[in-house]
Amino acid sequence: MSTENTMRAIRQDVLGGPEVLQEVRLERPSPRPNEVLVRVHAAGLNPTDWKHRANGGFLGKPPFVLGWDLSGVIEETGIGVALFKAGDEVFGMLPYPFGHGSHAEYVTVPAHALTRKPSVIDHTQAGALPLVSLTSWQALVDTADLQPGQRVLIHAAAGGVGHAAVQIAKARGAYVIGTASAGKHDFVRGLGADEVIDYRETDFTEAVRDVDVVLDTVGGDYTRRSLSVLRPGGILVTILPRGSKELPLEAEKLGVRATEMLVDADHHGMTAVARLVEEGKLRPTIAGAFPLAEAAKAHEIGDAGRTTGKLVLVMD
Repeated sequence: MSTENTMRAIRQDVLGGPEVLQEVRLERPSPRPNEVLVRVHAAGLNPTDWKHRANGGFLGKPPFVLGWDLSGVIEETGIGVALFKAGDEVFGMLPYPFGHGSHAEYVTVPAHALTRKPSVIDHTQAGALPLVSLTSWQALVDTADLQPGQRVLIHAAAGGVGHAAVQIAKARGAYVIGTASAGKHDFVRGLGADEVIDYRETDFTEAVRDVDVVLDTVGGDYTRRSLSVLRPGGILVTILPRGSKELPLEAEKLGVRATEMLVDADHHGMTAVARLVEEGKLRPTIAGAFPLAEAAKAHEIGDAGRTTGKLVLVMD
């Protein structure tokens, strides 16, 4: 393959630990109708990346290139694209889960999955935002219809989704309670949280009452236990769906609601996120930025599960 028509990418051919990630050269894709070709400048990493790397998840068996977040510049537009032109700076999330592939120098993206990158942040910051911000927006706004003055409990408030959710909830005028380890309390309060609970020392079900919305980013028994802290008519939104009917039925018995969701690509949601960024109400915290060749190192850190904010791959 001619280097003019190829690109660097991080691919895996087998499932496993970070060591299975290899830098390879692949053919550069071409945009189909309603798609754009983006030259990636930065691409965020999320827990779904290391989970898919290890067990295949929705994607099944490799080979594949992971990555859903991206910020970059449009290189070429496909037939029918009216939103953008070559040279536009954009950011967004590839359709989840089967639109993966942003951990590469180029990727094709449905035009509706993107919006213009705010000029007040750089590509590294923009590349950290899409999946976590869209998840938070779709959970809190689209699903829970969070209103000013309502009380919201956000689990793992210092994590990727959590730290975006705290800011989005505050921008909506909510009273925000977050769970986090003691060492991260100042960070979470700095994001705007009104209360922070040390989940290692305190049972949140004893410390919290009468919240309107719970955003569950943890799963396990946190999901079921969170139902008890909702006020009558309140709603739990979990971003770790189990695909069972038990949770909504249990919620109904308690006089509350529960729903499971997966994030999806969304131009209007990304535009709302961009507006919050432009207004100074949403900023990512970058836990680490790594050149593409060091993707395995970034995954090692992600696997440890102690990250505050986001990890990002930067094309060098």
